[in-house]
Amino acid sequence: MNSPNIQLVMSDIDGTILNAQHQIDESLRPNIQQLTENNIPFVLASARSPRGVFPLSKELDLGQNPIVCYNGALILEENGNHFRIIKEHLVALEEVQIILEVIKRQFPKVSVNLYSGEQWMVDKRDKWVEIEAAITNESPAEQNLQSLLLENAPPIHKLLLVEEPETIHELHRFLENLQLKDSAFYLSKDNYLEVTSKEVSKERALIEVTRYYDTPLENVMTIGDNFNDLSKLILAGLGVAMGNAPQAVKEKSDVITCNNNEHGVSQAIRDYVL
Repeated sequence: MNSPNIQLVMSDIDGTILNAQHQIDESLRPNIQQLTENNIPFVLASARSPRGVFPLSKELDLGQNPIVCYNGALILEENGNHFRIIKEHLVALEEVQIILEVIKRQFPKVSVNLYSGEQWMVDKRDKWVEIEAAITNESPAEQNLQSLLLENAPPIHKLLLVEEPETIHELHRFLENLQLKDSAFYLSKDNYLEVTSKEVSKERALIEVTRYYDTPLENVMTIGDNFNDLSKLILAGLGVAMGNAPQAVKEKSDVITCNNNEHGVSQAIRDYVL
């Protein structure tokens, strides 16, 4: 195919730049160095929190490139020892309170994770919290979340609700039926239900990052491996699906690269940018 002149690359993290062992593709850093030499920014975009993204940004030597967290609910850039918010979209406090009350009353086994800026807060460290902590190398603060929201509520960028798939799917249907005005619900895994503002999507985050760099969408390459990446894969000038992506994601992408255990992101950079 005839590839556009790529001036910006936006990539997902889990299942994309990370292999099955949650390690960065060892061939990626030299390819990113070549992008930097050619003044082509490489931007990480993920459902992760800032603490789950910044260490990867540092490992890849991405400098002050913005990072997209919580699927676009929070876009930050590092400025010395400080972080500047480029854009944020918050979940409505009153709707979070409704969701927590529903869970307490009808789905008490569901693990509730609340994310505010760099903070990750949980009611207790259950098995699901431990699994997520092992994946992201983060450690949450234990707090009574309902009391926190009543007393001194922080800005809320995301809720992550985790349990066995059957329970999570039932909860998903229940919350959708509430028809909350400002909250959006989507499954990032079969047993992971994410709650963000309806203003949040990787598509919108892509638009906000291209405005930051003043780069036309047709000159952007996006890379991802799952359904929450689809909107940005379709919108960009070149949407690259990982070889480990579901077939439906591959079918809507422009091209398919190798999987995340076979240096797929590095291959896409070499094939379509460098």
